[in-house]
Amino acid sequence: MEMFMILSNLIVPAVILGIVCCGAARKVQVYDAFIEGANDGFRIVVKIMPTMVALMIAVGILRASGFLDLAASLLGRFTDRIGFPGELVPLTIVKMFSSSAATGLLLDIFKEFGTDTYTGLVASVSMSCTETIFYTMSVYFMTAKVTKTRFTLPGALIATFAGLAASVVLAAGMAQASPAGMR
Repeated sequence: MEMFMILSNLIVPAVILGIVCCGAARKVQVYDAFIEGANDGFRIVVKIMPTMVALMIAVGILRASGFLDLAASLLGRFTDRIGFPGELVPLTIVKMFSSSAATGLLLDIFKEFGTDTYTGLVASVSMSCTETIFYTMSVYFMTAKVTKTRFTLPGALIATFAGLAASVVLAAGMAQASPAGMR
């Protein structure tokens, strides 16, 4: 185990050293190329900042307005029947907009239900099986100047629902395989 710790501490410096050596061998001005790339990255950050602020405000409004609680109570009646805990509806909605806000909700779920419960397991797996659809579409499409998204949103929503279904199936399988059973 100690060898893995040493190796993991050396990977990033080794990659950086490898890049510098490879660039020097090809007679590339490595530092100038780094500065140019950092400058481009900074311009992209400035360009996407309004989108980021709008998404953060939207998530804040959803949380503060009580919409997420209303959605959880209404949709939870249906989702409970198919094995998806209604308490996870707000997490699912927020995850489509912001992964960091969803992580905050995930921690709240862990505090309330525990990490080793069925609800906690479904929440963990669903966070891994789903994507921040609207963030990804707005940031990447804006950066790449894509204007015709065609089937992107429907495809992303289908993939999200498939990930949610997989989280229910996987959590149910884990609950059955657990020797003590899940609460």
